[in-house]
Amino acid sequence: MNFKGGSGKTTSSAHLAQRLALKGYRVLAIDLDPQASFTALHGVQPEFDLLDGGTLYDAIRYEDPVPIADVIRKTYVPNLDLIPGNLELMEFEHDTPRALARGNAGLFFFRVKEALAQVDDQYDVVVIDCPPQLGFLTMSALSAATGVLVTIHPEMLDVMSMSQFLRMTADLMDVIADSGADMSHDWMRYLLTRYEPTDAPQNRVVAFLRTMYGDKVLNAPMLKSTAISDAGLTKQTLYEVERSAFTRTTYDRAIESLNAVNDEIAQLIQQTWGR
Repeated sequence: MNFKGGSGKTTSSAHLAQRLALKGYRVLAIDLDPQASFTALHGVQPEFDLLDGGTLYDAIRYEDPVPIADVIRKTYVPNLDLIPGNLELMEFEHDTPRALARGNAGLFFFRVKEALAQVDDQYDVVVIDCPPQLGFLTMSALSAATGVLVTIHPEMLDVMSMSQFLRMTADLMDVIADSGADMSHDWMRYLLTRYEPTDAPQNRVVAFLRTMYGDKVLNAPMLKSTAISDAGLTKQTLYEVERSAFTRTTYDRAIESLNAVNDEIAQLIQQTWGR
């Protein structure tokens, strides 16, 4: 999650979900962003394939919600299932104030958690790609999450924006916690994205962040790479494209960076499980 668009949320979550699935974890990926880039990366065209619903909204809406199993679809990656997103997700942002006014919203921030509980025994990891806004969807996802990954592009303006986002998030989480939600997480980490090691100002920002947040910043940064952008042209991740389509050093450098990030997150998951 991050308030700032372009911080690498979708790229990070797509590569994380695929890497975990390829490693043998049973993964459910959820696109909570109405822009649905994560969905498009997995071969589903939101504007054509989801005309009759099929997003998480169907399972968390206030009137006639469907079982979450009805909106889960297989992807072409073994072990990876997807709940796609599209603009319909915005309906939850519009419905919730009305439901709260009528008094039938209950604890709205539990809706994602309760929906996921229906398939709890079928997955090892759930990866949620949050929208770049602090709305009811994001707060519901935060309430359901056990770990939080904040993506940061190491530029000073992005860091300032992130600090505002974190302050607002903390205030809202306090309000929700007072209403009875457990808003504690097993871990919260900052992931440096689109990092260029040769960029001196970026290096100063990275040093500042590591001084401020210490080991809360993942050791492995996600490097900026033309290989990732080129793969995106055909709506693919780096795990799907042919190595021969790139300069070997460009591809190897990018995949090494991605694997280091994703394996560090997998290690956090293992530590949380205690094995």
